[in-house]
Amino acid sequence: MSRKLLALLTALFLLLTLATYVYYRRTLAAVPVDPYALVPNDAVLVLSTHDHPALVRHLQETGLWDNLTAVRYFQQSAGHLALADSLTGRTVRRRSGVMTLLGRKLVITSVHVTGPGVFDVLYQIPLTRVSEYRQVRGLLETLGRDARYRLSTRNYEAHELTVLTERNSETSLTVLNYRNHLLLSTNAGLVEAVVRRTAHPDAPTVMTSFGPTDLLRVSGVDATLMVNYRRLPQFLDVLFRPDAHGQFDQLAGMVSEGLLGVRLAGNRAQLQGFSNPETARGTMQQRLQGQRAVPLGLAPWLSTRTAMLLHLAANPSRTWPQPGGSAADLEGRTAALDSLRATFGGEMAIAYLATTTAGSKPGRLAFVHCPTPARTQQWLARLRRVYGNSPAFTRVGAYQIHPVGFPESMVLGPLLAPAQPYAVEARPAAGVLVGDYLVFSDELTLNGYLADVVARRTWAQTPAQVSFLQETLPRARLSIFIDTRNSWNALLGALTEERRAGLLRNEALFKRFPQVAMQLVPDENEADPSAQYFTQLLLRHPALGPASTMPGGRAANGRVLTFNHELVGQPTLLPALGTRIPAVVVQDSVGAMHYVSPDNTVLWSDTLAGLARGVSLLPSGGGVAGGLLLGAANRLHLLGNEGAEVLPFPLNLPDTLRVAALLAIPAIGTKVPARLLVVTAGNDLLLLDARGRLYPGWQPKRLDFPLAGKPAFFNVNGRDIVLAPLQNGYVYAFDPLGSLLPGFPLSMGGRLAGDVVVQTASTLSRTRLTLVNQHGELIAFNLSGDIVSRTRVATWSRTARFRLVPEPKGRSFVVTREDGNQLDVYLPNQKTPLLTQRFVTSGTKPVQFFDFGKGRQLVAVTEPGPGHVFLYDGKGRLLGGDPVPSTGSGVALSHDATTDTYHLVRVVGRELRRTELKVTLP
Repeated sequence: MSRKLLALLTALFLLLTLATYVYYRRTLAAVPVDPYALVPNDAVLVLSTHDHPALVRHLQETGLWDNLTAVRYFQQSAGHLALADSLTGRTVRRRSGVMTLLGRKLVITSVHVTGPGVFDVLYQIPLTRVSEYRQVRGLLETLGRDARYRLSTRNYEAHELTVLTERNSETSLTVLNYRNHLLLSTNAGLVEAVVRRTAHPDAPTVMTSFGPTDLLRVSGVDATLMVNYRRLPQFLDVLFRPDAHGQFDQLAGMVSEGLLGVRLAGNRAQLQGFSNPETARGTMQQRLQGQRAVPLGLAPWLSTRTAMLLHLAANPSRTWPQPGGSAADLEGRTAALDSLRATFGGEMAIAYLATTTAGSKPGRLAFVHCPTPARTQQWLARLRRVYGNSPAFTRVGAYQIHPVGFPESMVLGPLLAPAQPYAVEARPAAGVLVGDYLVFSDELTLNGYLADVVARRTWAQTPAQVSFLQETLPRARLSIFIDTRNSWNALLGALTEERRAGLLRNEALFKRFPQVAMQLVPDENEADPSAQYFTQLLLRHPALGPASTMPGGRAANGRVLTFNHELVGQPTLLPALGTRIPAVVVQDSVGAMHYVSPDNTVLWSDTLAGLARGVSLLPSGGGVAGGLLLGAANRLHLLGNEGAEVLPFPLNLPDTLRVAALLAIPAIGTKVPARLLVVTAGNDLLLLDARGRLYPGWQPKRLDFPLAGKPAFFNVNGRDIVLAPLQNGYVYAFDPLGSLLPGFPLSMGGRLAGDVVVQTASTLSRTRLTLVNQHGELIAFNLSGDIVSRTRVATWSRTARFRLVPEPKGRSFVVTREDGNQLDVYLPNQKTPLLTQRFVTSGTKPVQFFDFGKGRQLVAVTEPGPGHVFLYDGKGRLLGGDPVPSTGSGVALSHDATTDTYHLVRVVGRELRRTELKVTLP
């Protein structure tokens, strides 16, 4: 080829390249890309953000940031980024570059249902500079060079897709760069759908129905959320069982799609915007159109146990008209039902109550407003006669529960029929008039509900709930109120098996905002084609705190703290610096652990997965900081200042184990951490240290017979010993390797119950241990397997039960004898009982013994039935002459030697009561 021809061809190539570049800049590149045109139309949710630094700051202010970063998905993403940083050696630049890359760009995240029980996410990030494109490309190539990943490319309809695959899990990330818009998803089908969308640039987008509305321009809006309500039932199928959300499918038929602006501030997340009414026939919108919005008038009659409330501005007779009666209706039932429906007003609601377990069905209450209750009562009486129901009724307080003989769906419409959580067949219900409302449910649920109303445990009497309602819209056509703490068990029961584990892992995130309200307010002129629903979704954390101070009686010295939930277990006292009054740790019925300062202020609260066990202070040492040690469910917690976990806690036990008791031996120096002995609910023993290392032979150790009480865990001359008394009368002693000490197991000559008192010494043979058997014998033995002494405490019978009760520090003890309803308490050095008390109730009575030295001894006997505690001094005299209220499993007691006063702490329902006692020495 001649040089002239080569030069000509080169010039033609350069000219063609220049022409292509000019055409691209003048035609394709001159037209901006609508980012919403790249979102597939099947999106259920579309989240748009434009100021990521402000969004992260507001998430941190609301407390959501820590919860979000604890989610497994975010942790995995952070792990991949950290790996890329380490490979490139530019950690600081990369980490700061991620936020810089997002910056103040419009980043769109869309959620799509991609299969049965599966949803995936598509991310869209614009690239505005060449350096940003290089940064993303360099990140992918860096990971692709690592042996743990595989980087490849493929073509799809003339577009190049980059695929990054993790070799171990074979999960992949598909990336598309479309005109400097980066689209990423772990589902390749979503990226392919974007490519297909680019072939139709003029097709309607997910935001077309909202026109030029851009809520991101509104001051204070952190993000926008587009909701496709038509695809919401399909999305709910992914999360919930098919029979658990039929009711919501009907209510979602009021609107087709909505656009909400997200504001994060302080203790709440508020989403406000507009929703387009549904235009399809036969939907809920067509039934409710034209009915005016009404305020929530049910607050005085809603129980504090309400988990969810569905409130409608709907007249049942208008919303769900019944067909006329037939000639066969000789008894006039249809006409009587129509007359009853005619007495109803334009407000109805369905409430679900909290459940105690995840498998139980929530109680359901149906409310309907009755402007003239007397007239409603007359037609209810008429229907009872028509259906042949008995005139008998059940009374709760001033309210009368009557059987109505027909399912509530016959008068309140199909919203109560099969489409509901935990669907049940239509059944005859019971009814009661409460104020201006008729309430339907089964009789058992009504009894519990009315007990709350009579006790004034209602929304109107709860300050946190009142302040929440004040922040909601005053009127609405549809209102949905959810208490995430009350609805936790019901939600676990309604979730699919695949989603339940994920919710349990992210429980703190779900419960961060326990008060949730969604409301739809219709336009004043619904006939206008542009009419929309004003929509608000409010997620709120009560700003009142978990408890409020209430005035106490003279005996309580004004220190009564009322919590939002019932208190359980018994309080635990902890020393506080700078004061002789101890701090208190107490737990409520929803699992929250509260730390109450000496001046009766809740300093921090931490929600646990179960009842706290073995609460105690663990000193620092062995490379582990000190804190509050406890066990709950299958976790061990060590809580430091402000309730934060001390690393490496929490320690996670196998899922099949549940902590029943927890004992600890403090650290030895700076090298040996504290040792922890866990007693499981199955009477197994597990030994590990505070760094999470399991001891061989204790993983866990299964015992042949149930434990008689708490095992003893102590150290003898640098050697850890575990002593386990069993109910069959044998005592086992183990060394740190799980081997039995010589001389064990040792028989006590009778069945055992109660704890062990340990007096350690320098050797095994000098260490003395004491317990009592069911023959009434007080037995002392040593760790060589020798019985040192055996004395009779009291006469025994086949029905008598003996138990050894040590004082908290284990320096002394008493022995109890229960026979029927009689309880005797013996001091070990006295032949006659210290006290004898006969009770009305039978069953075991928890006994506590407190010994503060110099004759300052107190015995506390709790009677769980009536909720009393009897306090006796060292001479067996009942203090005050009468028991004091206490609904916990025990009390806490401390002594101030400077003033010679006792500080008594007990729980009474939702109240934590402190009492100062002055006891004269005998």
